Amino acid sequence: MKVPDGLAGLDRHRRDQVAAAWRHVNAARLRELLCGLVNVPSPTGGERRLAEHITDTLTAAGITAATQPLDDRQANAWGRLRGDGSGPDLMLYAPLDTLTTGREDEDVPWTGPGARPDMRPAARVEGDLVIGLGAGNPKGHAACVLMAAEAVHRAGLPLTGDLLVAFGAGGMPVNAPPGGGRRNVGQGVGCSFLLEQGVWADFAVIAKPGWTVSSEEVGLAWFEVTVHGVHTYVGSRHRLPYENAIARAGEVAVRLEEWFADYTDRHTGETVAPQGIVAAVEGGRPHMAAVTPATCRLLVDLRLSPRTTPMEAKREFGAAIEKIRAELPGTVVTFEMVLAIPGTASDPRSWVVRSATAAWEAMEGRPHEVIRGNSGATDANILRNRGIPTVRIGMPKVTDAPFEIDFSMGMNTADVREMERLTRHLIRTAVTTVTRSRSEVGV
Repeated sequence: MKVPDGLAGLDRHRRDQVAAAWRHVNAARLRELLCGLVNVPSPTGGERRLAEHITDTLTAAGITAATQPLDDRQANAWGRLRGDGSGPDLMLYAPLDTLTTGREDEDVPWTGPGARPDMRPAARVEGDLVIGLGAGNPKGHAACVLMAAEAVHRAGLPLTGDLLVAFGAGGMPVNAPPGGGRRNVGQGVGCSFLLEQGVWADFAVIAKPGWTVSSEEVGLAWFEVTVHGVHTYVGSRHRLPYENAIARAGEVAVRLEEWFADYTDRHTGETVAPQGIVAAVEGGRPHMAAVTPATCRLLVDLRLSPRTTPMEAKREFGAAIEKIRAELPGTVVTFEMVLAIPGTASDPRSWVVRSATAAWEAMEGRPHEVIRGNSGATDANILRNRGIPTVRIGMPKVTDAPFEIDFSMGMNTADVREMERLTRHLIRTAVTTVTRSRSEVGV
């Protein structure tokens, strides 16, 4: 069987341009870039050192670049290859922050009994694999964006539009921990700031896991559920009114978990299957086991289809809480929606969707394969909500490894062979966009 050359569908001129840029993509440089990213810690809210490292890397390659601070600890990085102004601008985007911090005093015991080597910001290479905190997601994807920019620049291609590469702080779905300073450090804050400050494009491609071209994804809403009880003393349980908010909260949580399955069934469609979880429980005073708390709080993350607004989700959630109240007579339960980011979709007829899909099909030699059942949210929602048609594409999680791949190891392992494939896709999508006139792509 003939192996696809990845250039099918291109005119001769652009075949030569893409091939010229591809010649500058190599595993050794990708490995070097990725190890450099992994070795700089970048917890959400503390990405500035990594942003500066990326700026230095782009500058050293001869690419115009800048660090964009949000505060003294958090920053974005971005670079630009300028076109002649007659064509569309395209942004290749990747977030910077890791889901966990890499510090044992902060991550343990939430991630497990101890911090494994893959959960630390120290890269190690095992054959084609690079292992370390965030090596797969997001830093492997950020390294591919860096490599794509370097390759296009070294090829010296004449561009009509600007090719931007951007690396956003605060991409993880988190708020700052208590006492962590500015509260809005996650949820796409860096991407929002990047756009507000004029780093803008006609189209965007976000590099995040999944070897498929996705033009939609879920949003999310967080709900704080408060279960009320009676503050009392263990020695008086048999003499005074007793209503343990913690015990009741457990019953509420079980019923919510059952409701999530029904919610998912009702909202699954196109490529998404929005999920929900009870993510945290807060109640009682650990240093005082003799008394019950007056309240116990649950934090819920509910994912939203692009076809469900936050207010629609809030009303559905309220109906679920009302049903739980009826099932648990006497239980007082209240809730508030404390965060909301709508899900989004780009028009599948948009140029960037068609271009990225054509690149995927040329590289695979077969029709595009849609991955369904997705429930992960990214900064693509920020880009699309601001009006920038955006697609998402990335590497599949590593499965062929001499060790078990659990959730964390999947986030923390990258296969350089898959990085090469993603980088080539990004380059082809970029070159076939920023070498055209605006009228050709409909802007």
